[in-house]
Amino acid sequence: MHLPGTSPVHRTPAEVKIVCAVVAVFAVVATPREMLWPFACYAAGLLALWRFAAIPPRWIAPRLLIEAPFVVLAVLLPFSAGAPRTTLLGISLSTAGLWAAWGIIVKGTLGLGVSLTVAATTDVRELPAALGRLRVPGLIVTIVVLMLRYLDVIADEAARMRIARLSRGDDPRTIRRIAATARGIGSLFLRSYERGERVHLAMLSRGYTGAFTDATATPATRRQWASGLTVATVAVAICFTARVLP
Repeated sequence: MHLPGTSPVHRTPAEVKIVCAVVAVFAVVATPREMLWPFACYAAGLLALWRFAAIPPRWIAPRLLIEAPFVVLAVLLPFSAGAPRTTLLGISLSTAGLWAAWGIIVKGTLGLGVSLTVAATTDVRELPAALGRLRVPGLIVTIVVLMLRYLDVIADEAARMRIARLSRGDDPRTIRRIAATARGIGSLFLRSYERGERVHLAMLSRGYTGAFTDATATPATRRQWASGLTVATVAVAICFTARVLP
């Protein structure tokens, strides 16, 4: 997910970007969905941030597809919700369902865009120290870091198992092979669990004490906090203005 670069956003300490992203997402969620102009401001600011950080749209676009299930749910809401109803293109749709669908799509897309921005500009190796400086419990930091580091390993293991099945003449796409697919998932879980045990023993033998440390990382300065939280401050200001306006 990391997109190497030299922009000021890339150089901003990871803990500043994490706090900024959380505050911005909360501001987006708290914005009344019936007001359209705040979301236009959020989208314009996000596009400007991508340009400033040199994140190309072709990198962002395919990763936005992860929200496709939520979009499908949102599309069904105008048909399933109750009265009052309105007619759009000759189709009777629920007004409340339309607003709910709009809120899910726009807030989900903006929140995902903020998350992708942090992922693109933050190296995974910066996360342990950053989360530690934010006083996140050590167990949660360990789970998050190991999940990020070994997600590709598990994906590669699943790909090798799939190739092995295909080489033996099995077709995992057919319904009648669903039992074999379930056994393969169970085998992948056991392999991942055993690998985790071996990794944990290796960490203990190298002096792991339950917390990730990075002696080379330095905490963010006040100036970095002030400049890094500018985006979050603007988002909070837009949300506040949208809520107090009639």
